[in-house]
Amino acid sequence: MTTQSATQSAKRQLTPVSFANVRFDDRFWAPRQETNRAETIPHMYQMLVDTGRIGAFDLNFEREVPSPIVEIFGDSDPAKWLEAASYSLITHPDPELAALVDQVADKIIGAQQPDGYLNTHFTAIQPEMRWKNLRDWHEMYCAGHLMEAAVAHHQATGDPKLLNALARYADHIDREFGPKPGQKRGYAGHPEIELALVRLYEETGERRYLELCKYMVEERGQSNPHYFDVEAAARGEDPRKFWARTYEYCQAHAPIRGQDKVVGHAVRSMYLMAGVADLAHEYDDPTLLETCEALWHNLVHQRMYLTGGIGPSRDNEGFTFDYDLPDESAYAETCAAIALIMWNHRLLQVSGDGKYADIIEQTLYNGFISGVALDGKHFFYVNPLASFGDHHRTPWFLCPCCPPNLSRILASLGNYLYSTSEGNLWVHQYAQNEATVTVDGQPVALRVLSDYPWDGRVKLTLTPQEASEFALRLRIPGWCEQWSLKVNGRPVEGAGAKKGYVTISRTWQPGDTVTLDLEMPVQPVYAHPAVRQLQGRLAIMRGPVIYCMEGVDNGNIILDRLALDPDAVPGFKVEHRDDLLGGVTVLHGQASVIDDEGWDDTTLYRRDTPSPRKTTEVTAIPYAFWDNREPGEMRVWLRMD
Repeated sequence: MTTQSATQSAKRQLTPVSFANVRFDDRFWAPRQETNRAETIPHMYQMLVDTGRIGAFDLNFEREVPSPIVEIFGDSDPAKWLEAASYSLITHPDPELAALVDQVADKIIGAQQPDGYLNTHFTAIQPEMRWKNLRDWHEMYCAGHLMEAAVAHHQATGDPKLLNALARYADHIDREFGPKPGQKRGYAGHPEIELALVRLYEETGERRYLELCKYMVEERGQSNPHYFDVEAAARGEDPRKFWARTYEYCQAHAPIRGQDKVVGHAVRSMYLMAGVADLAHEYDDPTLLETCEALWHNLVHQRMYLTGGIGPSRDNEGFTFDYDLPDESAYAETCAAIALIMWNHRLLQVSGDGKYADIIEQTLYNGFISGVALDGKHFFYVNPLASFGDHHRTPWFLCPCCPPNLSRILASLGNYLYSTSEGNLWVHQYAQNEATVTVDGQPVALRVLSDYPWDGRVKLTLTPQEASEFALRLRIPGWCEQWSLKVNGRPVEGAGAKKGYVTISRTWQPGDTVTLDLEMPVQPVYAHPAVRQLQGRLAIMRGPVIYCMEGVDNGNIILDRLALDPDAVPGFKVEHRDDLLGGVTVLHGQASVIDDEGWDDTTLYRRDTPSPRKTTEVTAIPYAFWDNREPGEMRVWLRMD
């Protein structure tokens, strides 16, 4: 494994182009963004009202003590809704939504205490328990999401009122925690505040917030004694009886630079590493970047699902051991896929290595967007890769962290398409869109025409304000083995990809065009031999899209009886269906199916002959679109014939 040399800079070489400068008008993402704006955001607001999460900021509620843990971190859900709604206002002004956003912001501000503290549960129900259980009680997690909401609100409205309130809360936390005499040594049991403090620093310019983030990350996992042991003992609890059994659950089992595997709760792990990547950049600390690289390598090569889902275990909502990737019982929380995208986006900006953009793409088109139904009002918390027909999206959850998390990413999706660096314009993703970027101070209008991910032909038209010399860097996805490139209709010869990007350096004239053709064959995919649950099986992908089979398309046969010939998979027929699931490309082919002829309910085993097989026609749809029709079986990994 290669890691970043300690002599190299950890500073980001790339700067992302803001989603505010990008407008989607494609067939894949634009409809999902419109549904997010018109359906998901209003639906979530009503659910937050109905469940009392927004009303909690009035501080006039009652609940039993001890309260369910999901109530303790209830403040985070309105915060994420407010962040999503603010992003939506940036790209799609809406007076009614703006009024709701302002009302919620005022409620949050109204709940703030004179010393800056801001948490509804520990203000209204258990004020004596403030900061007594960082390991379990999510105070810092809620604070982090409120900080992110405040930054988004300020960017959307220009009004500093919520930003000022959350800066006061950060000041309060900065007084409570740190290395000075009288301060607590604590840090979040559920990471999130780390990356939020960096965002707050970037928005306000107050360096203390960055330094507080650095302290919390570096204090994490330190022993002699361990902080979580200290606070447990102070509560009268035996630290050895921690309900999660090990501090790996909350990534506090070792100091950050001593961690070499992704462990514990998957969402916590990814949020923490996003914050670590931020610190590596801000402090130009290659040792933190080395930690990111080591954990990234372990995750991507030993612990990640084909869909970009992460965390196989329901028990800890997270990781178990290398190559443990069961399909039917996969947990793969939607929030974990989102946090994985966020971490990889940060790492991508360090050196422009296409491997990070590949993971973003793989997750966006599969394990992320699977989390929300086409109607925008039903959601997956868990994203298995096989179902017997009993796993369905629901309108809400007791722990509703995933819906507003999905919404804020959809509303700010343009963040993931482009970056700039000195003398370079980077194109990471290929959805059809219009964008405005600035390269070396020169405004450049971009028009991208494509039917991605259904088709690999991408046409870019560049219109700099005046003739301008810079390098255009286009990502060649890791799944693509054959591609061609033209500039103004003329083939570009000898262009090779380096670290996943092909570079065209020239003086660009207004109206210059670049055409990139990415071949998209249907491909079988196989799992590493150490993934014991998937041996003798294959999956199907085309371009960045992972496919599955649903019972509704295949005569409701038992899908685990199907077997595919790997040599026949590339010959599957590709058909785009505008009339299906809002418009998707499906695959048709043949499979063999185990027949139950000769079996009855008096015979469980027999010695004479195996079950016969017969040939059947099968149809596969994109995994992200499953469970949008009548209930039935689903399976990504199928037997090999």
